[in-house]
Amino acid sequence: MESSPFLELCHVNVARGDSTVLHDINLTVHPGEHIAILGPNGCGKSTLIKTMTCECYPLVMPETKVRIFGRERWDLTELKKRLGVVSAELPGKPTLQTTGRDAVLTGFFSSSTLWPNLKVTSEMEDRADEVLRLVDAVGLVDKPVGAMSAGQQRRVMIGRALVASSGTLLLDEPSNALDLAAQKDLQELMRKLAAQGTTILLITHHLPDIIPEIDRILMMKEGRIVGDGAKSDLLTGAKLGQLFGMDVTLMERDGYFYAS
Repeated sequence: MESSPFLELCHVNVARGDSTVLHDINLTVHPGEHIAILGPNGCGKSTLIKTMTCECYPLVMPETKVRIFGRERWDLTELKKRLGVVSAELPGKPTLQTTGRDAVLTGFFSSSTLWPNLKVTSEMEDRADEVLRLVDAVGLVDKPVGAMSAGQQRRVMIGRALVASSGTLLLDEPSNALDLAAQKDLQELMRKLAAQGTTILLITHHLPDIIPEIDRILMMKEGRIVGDGAKSDLLTGAKLGQLFGMDVTLMERDGYFYAS
């Protein structure tokens, strides 16, 4: 693992509207780490991701520091190219009318479709073909995104996130709207990417999304990180019960966890 962190957040507080939604966040992530972020709805998980992508800015305080890939200032479009973000929402209308290959190519431009003013180079085309093979989406090259299943769309959007990035994926509730077969496909794809050294930050409340390769857990509650440590220490029935305010019985099978 590289010694230089990909992400450093020190004493970060973030407000949205009139409310402070993140409180004193301290977080360091190194390249190659695989991390799951857990917490009840409204705990600040998505705002944390938006802070990492500079869509939300911290309150200005003397001790606050945000450093991404070693830099404190970024052009948002350039950062989006390096940080592969896959949101829970399905693609918007312009993307739905785009073919799978072109949708992946839009990752070079952080755009919703290949607008006429965007110049695609042969190197970009080669990289897109490489990523389509990586995410097992070669069969979707000419298929409009709007004609794909939710699972196929998620696969193409992961390809889009990876095509210009440095091997870093931020996945926000990736199994939303996926049926059981598509969830299994997603798990296998995440495992493949993790094995190849892709940095993975996964936001989820669905425990089976946490692939065996994820070994670090962040727990968030009311805008604060209340737990940060090894999966073996934090992914327990007692800890999850405290986090979600309910009795939790935890089961493990083949490296995956299930709660009841």
